Amino acid sequence: MSRPESGWTWLDAPAAIHGDEALLLLARQTARLFATPDGEAVLQHLKSMTLDRCLGPESGDNALRHLEGQRHLVLHLLALAARGRGGM
Repeated sequence: MSRPESGWTWLDAPAAIHGDEALLLLARQTARLFATPDGEAVLQHLKSMTLDRCLGPESGDNALRHLEGQRHLVLHLLALAARGRGGM
């Protein structure tokens, strides 16, 4: 049974595009990258800029959407690294 087109297909997992083996390889590469001291420092910086940050009530819609997009990217990298370590 196919899913009706809702306009939200851009949220689908990359596995549909790259295939499971390629996604697993990418996950393992991501895990190795962030396991290094330099990688851990970069990841900590990305987390502090996005996940550990909040915007005030005066923030506009564009600023909120921009930060949420950044958060999504950092969380995607964290999920890839976790899967590459066998955590998923």
